[in-house]
Amino acid sequence: MTALRLLDHPYHTDHLRLRDGKMLTVRFVAPDDAETLQRYFRLLSVRSRYNRFLGAISELPASELHRFTHAGEDDRFSVIAVMMVEGRETVVGEARYGFEATTANFEFGISIDDRWQGQGIGAALLGNLECRAAALGAVRMFGDTLRSNEAMIALARKSGFAFARHSDDWKLVRFEKHIDVAPAEIPCASWRLAAEQRAAEMVA
Repeated sequence: MTALRLLDHPYHTDHLRLRDGKMLTVRFVAPDDAETLQRYFRLLSVRSRYNRFLGAISELPASELHRFTHAGEDDRFSVIAVMMVEGRETVVGEARYGFEATTANFEFGISIDDRWQGQGIGAALLGNLECRAAALGAVRMFGDTLRSNEAMIALARKSGFAFARHSDDWKLVRFEKHIDVAPAEIPCASWRLAAEQRAAEMVA
């Protein structure tokens, strides 16, 4: 009997409507997405890659690519945001996050393809991450970015994040948000799956 993989569950795919009416799909990265994900990072501008990884990098090292494409290892998860462009599924953004149960902290990082920035994709992806954080029981979500990354800072500010000085690196700023919204009020796939799991546990 084959075990059900995390990625096989249909509730792990979210379909979000952007402000211009276009549909954005957010799903976990699978091992067979490795080449697609690597190509996405290679096509980012030098500045966008630097902002995403807080340093110079041309592509993901093999070990890091493995981590990105194996959801759940070390309690870290990667998702891609895709759209249909001229009949082809196109990756327009990505995010990676982790949840620490002992502190109820949800840490994340995101990037948006340079050609698709300014179209509401970042806000939609960030909202989806907030839902995932709430579904996991997080009370705080946060990320770090370079002080020079004006686009990420503006997005975080618009999304209600507060800013704090980074304790380890003066070049970075931390943005954080307290999760005080019931996940049912910001529905997403992770919330539906968490609700089903809790219901199953109660029956058992």
